[in-house]
Amino acid sequence: MKWTWANSLTGLRFAAIVPLCWCMLAQQWVCAAMLFVLAVITDYFDGPLARRMHQATPLGGVFDHATDALLVSSASASAAWLGLLPAPLSILIITAFVQYVFDSRVLEGRKLRASNLGRYNGIGYFVAVGIVVLGNAFGWWPTFAEPAMWLGWA
Repeated sequence: MKWTWANSLTGLRFAAIVPLCWCMLAQQWVCAAMLFVLAVITDYFDGPLARRMHQATPLGGVFDHATDALLVSSASASAAWLGLLPAPLSILIITAFVQYVFDSRVLEGRKLRASNLGRYNGIGYFVAVGIVVLGNAFGWWPTFAEPAMWLGWA
């Protein structure tokens, strides 16, 4: 895989996964919120940067999506461990990602097939984790506890 600026952003997000989960489990919510915001920012900019610099590749797309799936499944598992999101959510996220990879035929060298449903599903995972992390960091958690659980089940 050719290393690009976009892949560097994705790599930064990948490197934030373990510290984010550790901060969540340690209930260090401000630190977790900073790492989560970093993850969202890098996710927002990596794709447009790759396209603008003409460096988008199928492997880079898989790296991006795999990092997103690992981040939200790990963070949702951490939240589930704390009783803040449904326990099956992280397994379902990984299952959906694996199905997406096989359905897109990435292993045959094709690029990932984009869909609005997949995009909104991915955003939903980030929102569910974000509600937990930011809700706790800003002291809003009691208000958002029930909606977060419902979103996790949805």
